[in-house]
Amino acid sequence: MIYILAALVPPLGLLLNGQPFSAIFNLVLIVFCVLFGLVFPILLLVPSAHALIAVHMKREDRRHREVVEAIRQHGPPPGYPR
Repeated sequence: MIYILAALVPPLGLLLNGQPFSAIFNLVLIVFCVLFGLVFPILLLVPSAHALIAVHMKREDRRHREVVEAIRQHGPPPGYPR
C-alpha cells in the first residue's frame, strides 16, 4: 500500500514511511520537474521514481537490520562457513 501512495502522492508516501528529509527533497524535486516537465515530459515521472526507490531502500534496510539482530541473538545458521 505504501508503494501505491509513494507513486501517486510521493511526499506523503515518504512522510508516512518515516522519511521527512526525503519528503522535503521530493517537494523541491516536484517543483523543479513541473517547471522543466513542460519541455521534457519524462521529468514528471522523476519524483514518483525517487519516492518508490527511497521507500524500497528503507524497507530493505529494515529487513537487513532484523536479520543481523536475529544472527546476533541466535548465532549463524547451521552449516554457515566460519
